[in-house]
Amino acid sequence: MQAVLPFGFLFLSLSLSIVLSVPFINFLYRINFKRAKQKTIDAFGRPTPIFDRFHGHKAGTPVGGGILVIFLVSLLYVLAFPLLNLLEIELTYNHQNQSAEIYVILFTFLSFGVLGLYDDIKKFFGFKKTGFFGLKMPQKLTIQIILALIIACTLFFSLEISILNIPFLGTFNLGWLYIPFATLVIVAFANAVNITDGLDGLAGGSLLLSLLGLWIISFSILDGPLAIFIALFIGSLISFVYFNVFPARIFLGDVGALSFGATFAVIGLLLGKPIALIIIGFIFVLEITSSFLQLLSKKILKKKLLPVAPFHLYLQKKGWEEPKIVQRFWLMQIIFSLFGIWITLL
Repeated sequence: MQAVLPFGFLFLSLSLSIVLSVPFINFLYRINFKRAKQKTIDAFGRPTPIFDRFHGHKAGTPVGGGILVIFLVSLLYVLAFPLLNLLEIELTYNHQNQSAEIYVILFTFLSFGVLGLYDDIKKFFGFKKTGFFGLKMPQKLTIQIILALIIACTLFFSLEISILNIPFLGTFNLGWLYIPFATLVIVAFANAVNITDGLDGLAGGSLLLSLLGLWIISFSILDGPLAIFIALFIGSLISFVYFNVFPARIFLGDVGALSFGATFAVIGLLLGKPIALIIIGFIFVLEITSSFLQLLSKKILKKKLLPVAPFHLYLQKKGWEEPKIVQRFWLMQIIFSLFGIWITLL
């Protein structure tokens, strides 16, 4: 029962998401929750002419696909445990503090979602008034760090997680240093998924393949609550990706990108496999690293390392078609997910 139960939750989440997706997309059209037609300005206050050249035609497509996923997955996850108790089905837990594990997952999922939603609202409803494309980076980063610190402290104090497992080298206890380490991992992946969310289906599809890898690992350590959450997440994400592939009918938005990235990191931390995140989440690491090195090069060397960043935008500038980039990134993600599973389960 423990092995097959999450599959039932996956198909439940998938079925409900499919039923609700079209009405939800129509609702976003009605409230005009969509990308503005004006030239965009990034979080540093700079114009983005290359982004506009390749993506200006997408103006008018609804943004906020993450809202439905977050709402549906959170609701089903909360209802899952009373249902299992009613059916007298017991779950195996990987952590002694069961409620803290459930709390930290939901807090991450919802808190980063609220931050992203606020940013999206500022972008699309306050654009003409402020002339600014969302929250400024220092503001957004400060709030992310505060939220990540709360999550990291919960992992350390309530769940007593402080280990770093490095394949072939062993397991190391970081002690209190785990808190800044976990904070960095959460903030990094929240922004990595956000940066990756630039092409139709790229972030959603890559995340879906990465989550499948972490789901398999959750089975290996018999963490019931985590396996159920990932199953619900995967089910709803499949429906989103269906409508997000080229040409997209809906975009993820910061509400989804920040929430999904932070939650992806927390799942890896709960599994005790943070290094596996780097392998299984390779596409996100590649994207944020290219952007970070570009920023560092301009700051220190006063010149660009790449003509444009992140890496997917560089490939577009080289002449690659959007579907070609996404499909090849997906193939890379499959390879790295399989490799990450293999390394983790050795």
